[in-house]
Amino acid sequence: MATHTWRRGAGVTAVAWLLLQSAAAMADDATTGNNSDEAGTIIVTGEREQPLITNAPTGSRLDLTGLETPASVSIVTGDDIRARGDVSVVDAVTRAVGVTTAANPGNGDTALAMRGFAGQDSVLQLYDGVRLFPVAGTITFPNDPWNIQRIEVLSGPASVLYGQGAMGGAINIIPKQPNSQRFEYQGEAGYGSQNSWHIAGGMGGPLSETISFRADGSYRQSDGYVDRGQSNSLALSGALRFAPSSNFTLTLRDDYGRYVPPVYFGTPLINDQLDTSIRHNNYNVADAYMMFRDNRVGLDADWTISDTLKFRSTAYYVDSHRQWRDLESYCWVGPSGDCPNEYGGGTPGMIWRGDNYGIVHDQKQYGDTTTLKLSSPLGGMVKNDLVVGVDLSRTKLIYSHDFDTDYQEDNVPINGFDPGLFLDTTGIKPHYHTKVDTVAVFGEDRLAINDQLSLVGGIRYEHNKAGRWNYTYDDTGTTIVGETPALDGGTQPYKTLESTTWRGGVVYQPTSSLSLYAQYATGVDPLGSIATYSTSTTQFQITYATGHQIEAGVKGVFLNGKGEFTLAAYRLVKNNLFTQQVEGGPIMQVGQRSSQGIEASLTVQLPSHFVIDANGTVLDARYDDYTGYTGNTPPGVPEAAVNLELRWTGFDKKLEIRGDLRYVGRRFSDDANQFRIPGYAVVDAGITYAVTPHVGVDFRAYNLFDKAYALTTYNDEQWILGRPQSFDVSLRASF
Repeated sequence: MATHTWRRGAGVTAVAWLLLQSAAAMADDATTGNNSDEAGTIIVTGEREQPLITNAPTGSRLDLTGLETPASVSIVTGDDIRARGDVSVVDAVTRAVGVTTAANPGNGDTALAMRGFAGQDSVLQLYDGVRLFPVAGTITFPNDPWNIQRIEVLSGPASVLYGQGAMGGAINIIPKQPNSQRFEYQGEAGYGSQNSWHIAGGMGGPLSETISFRADGSYRQSDGYVDRGQSNSLALSGALRFAPSSNFTLTLRDDYGRYVPPVYFGTPLINDQLDTSIRHNNYNVADAYMMFRDNRVGLDADWTISDTLKFRSTAYYVDSHRQWRDLESYCWVGPSGDCPNEYGGGTPGMIWRGDNYGIVHDQKQYGDTTTLKLSSPLGGMVKNDLVVGVDLSRTKLIYSHDFDTDYQEDNVPINGFDPGLFLDTTGIKPHYHTKVDTVAVFGEDRLAINDQLSLVGGIRYEHNKAGRWNYTYDDTGTTIVGETPALDGGTQPYKTLESTTWRGGVVYQPTSSLSLYAQYATGVDPLGSIATYSTSTTQFQITYATGHQIEAGVKGVFLNGKGEFTLAAYRLVKNNLFTQQVEGGPIMQVGQRSSQGIEASLTVQLPSHFVIDANGTVLDARYDDYTGYTGNTPPGVPEAAVNLELRWTGFDKKLEIRGDLRYVGRRFSDDANQFRIPGYAVVDAGITYAVTPHVGVDFRAYNLFDKAYALTTYNDEQWILGRPQSFDVSLRASF
């Protein structure tokens, strides 16, 4: 078996090598005038993007750089993602300051935590600047980072820019764009532990004087690090840009992702401890299945009408289909015959299994965001930039499930058990559908009083109309015969939610490379996913959690651009909120929760070709007013996190050695703080050798010291473990 596995890997590598050599020949023929000696090279010392002097559209629609923005904005570049070998978007974005994972199969393996708040309804996710609406706390796109140009992270409330659901921050995934100047080609193929392999390629360039394109594809497959943990994913992206003049561009893009994740919902603790001897056991049923498919089409128009006026518009359509069919909850049965988390019980010393769920999401989201930017002096001021815009969207969902099937539970031995089969006597069928219409108007302004002092502010009004209808069936339970309203106690089909948020900040730059700033911002989060707004939530008069943040910081560039640093302190308060330990479960009202902390980052190029890239956060998150839990830490929130990378480049830029440390502090999985998840530190390492200036070989080690740790959780004593010690080798090319 091992021989067969490595032969397959050798075959993939050989094919990849031939493809790369062919691409090299094509590149030599096709590349013209604008190709510098270092364009498309594998290793270029000091060529990393500098976030503080780069326009970061996620932090503002005013085309501000990091130094000009009165907020914390960080950037993870696509080049760094591919050099590290991050295999998912979550792996990549959690390298940014203050971002940690809260992902599990139930939320699409994409949820994140920032500034003391976790989940899809508090950390907003964007694709190319457009908000992705979660349903039932779930977002499944994108997963593969291959086609990413960069990821931008805005820390703190982002509701002013993007609407509800952004109290902790916003993550913007920006895909690769067409290149109108020169042809470019990239490729990668790799093989490693757990029979994991990956092949990807991309190309782009001008097709004529007015048309350019970009196309990317990536496929991944792995046997996984638990029994029956196979997974695979396919990501395809294409973009076509029409630029008849230097003042106008029209870009059509299509992005597709299909991800079949491992059907692994975690490892149950044994007597409140992680037993590493069952680290590879999978307690799901043998025929469990999950699949997430997403397709996004977008049309972007960018028109510079004059030196002072700019028009932008993005129209989009997102189609998502998701499936779950699994037995999700497990726990060790103690001497009393009960589970510690009160989920089930049975024979002491056995593993209780329960919660058979068959669920299907059919979701569609479409809309348009249009802005108009006016730039001109105002009175005696140096400059004033004003953006006004409108955001329109509709999200539709058909939610199917088999919750009325027979409940499945059993006890199995800790080891050597028969996984069994999924029990479903009724079939997965549509039970309700929802529709959310959103209309928002917003404005943002930057007034440069002089070359050193500027004021930045914004305001947004948003109107959401959420509707829900339950399907009714005939006596056989197989044919839909009608639908009934499902809100306000089952009497009304719609609920209206409105919010107005604003922010204001000041930036002082004593020099062009140093900024001091302060900001006050407000935000709103919905009560659960607004697209799955339920009858049970209408008992509460307040349907939005409101919050505000005070932030102050300093950021700067030093050593003639070879170093950058940021330092920010904040206090974030959220009022009138609700919590659900389980999506669809009981709702509890919380008066107030808060977090306060410090975030810092440092990147510096040292002598002898060393680079240090470090960031970290420490925070205090707590329930300030929550009956029975006041003073406790909210679930899923680590109160410390650190990323540290050390790079060295030598031998005339042919060799790069990297070491990465990721530390995440302790967390809790419940409001009562009875179930503690220990912190962890994981070390990754990598070596890249440039065989030619355009082709490199990567050797990577993940979890170098084979740390057994909980990456995240699913239920209180069910830990989703991180990848064990793993190695891979890959070929990477860029022309």
